[in-house]
Amino acid sequence: MDLRFTPEERAFRQEVRTFFQENLPEAIRGKLVDGRHPSKDDIVTWQKILNKKGWAVPNWPVEWGGTGWDPVRQYIFLDELQSFPAPSPLQFGVYMVGPVIAQFGNEAQKKHFLPRIANLDDWWCQGFSEPGSGSDLASLKTKALREGDHYIVNGQKTWTTLGQYADWIFCLVRTDSTVKKQEGISFLLIDMKTPGITVRPIQTIDGGHEVNEVFFDDVKVPVENLVGQENKGWDYAKFLLGNERTNIARVGVSKQRIRRLKELAALERVGDTPILENPRFREKLAALEIELKALEMTQLRVVAAERTREKGKPDPASSILKIKGSEIQQATTELLLEVVGPYALPYVPEDEGDEHLSNEPPVGPDWAAPAAPTYFNWRKISIYGGSNEIQKNIIAKAILGL
Repeated sequence: MDLRFTPEERAFRQEVRTFFQENLPEAIRGKLVDGRHPSKDDIVTWQKILNKKGWAVPNWPVEWGGTGWDPVRQYIFLDELQSFPAPSPLQFGVYMVGPVIAQFGNEAQKKHFLPRIANLDDWWCQGFSEPGSGSDLASLKTKALREGDHYIVNGQKTWTTLGQYADWIFCLVRTDSTVKKQEGISFLLIDMKTPGITVRPIQTIDGGHEVNEVFFDDVKVPVENLVGQENKGWDYAKFLLGNERTNIARVGVSKQRIRRLKELAALERVGDTPILENPRFREKLAALEIELKALEMTQLRVVAAERTREKGKPDPASSILKIKGSEIQQATTELLLEVVGPYALPYVPEDEGDEHLSNEPPVGPDWAAPAAPTYFNWRKISIYGGSNEIQKNIIAKAILGL
């Protein structure tokens, strides 16, 4: 298998890079370089710029706004987007529910939802995980009872990322409790303004408000918001999660973080020596770069296999990308903590009897402030999208045949 890029593909990479340089507001890019989160307005602004260019939904069918790029160009675009870095189009719309609607939705759903998702006129969130139904997602208990032209939904979802902004939520709900648990699940699109929906924030360990609980109390959802067939939602969820796990690899993100690590390690010193010249640090950094290059080669093999894979069928190799990609992303945060050193501390404990010490954070460079919160927050990456332990089971069964 030849994994080298053609001259045309290299020219395309330069075209993408130039567009980002000329069109992404520097204030937005600066946040990402420093390890801070873009705001809702930042994401909306950037996705509308991409959509005007025709690049907001490159993975979609051409008739619904897709670019028609082959898998290699889609990979190049995502790699440049992440490593520039630029905000990703809203994942929940562009890479999750959008492809599901395009693949399994009816024509009315496609015409109504897909253009609005592409332009980020509607903010979507994901209603999959529940208390007690995380890794074992098929055990979910949120029920949808059919009454005439509506489903009546009752239950709870949790870890709903950015649900505080959402206009719509796509949910897995139980529509049949008499069959095998995977066979009684349906895929519903629910307007977040519907009476009976309550969103409650969950404060994360880094002090942020990124995730939420969502409660459904006798929520009426039109039957027309059912995607595909009733009780076939598990198939659609597997299709969605296959896309999500491939994107979770985030090779470009890790490239950018390593590049940033080198810049910062060249500035920070231990004594008179830059941290970057420390043999032990260089050894760790080199090992991480080697692992990242191996992951990139694996992702390129998955991209190459897209040409022959059956349309709509998830690739179990995406589980490999998810596992290793999440581990590498977490490793970059660990090395950043080594560079930041004491500036990563959230506070300095006061020693009894020493009036010169306080509980104020040590004064450090601006880029040091997000290091500890990012380290703690990125522990989640090996859990969401299906925990790494579950992915290993998928690999054992689907790839190794064990």
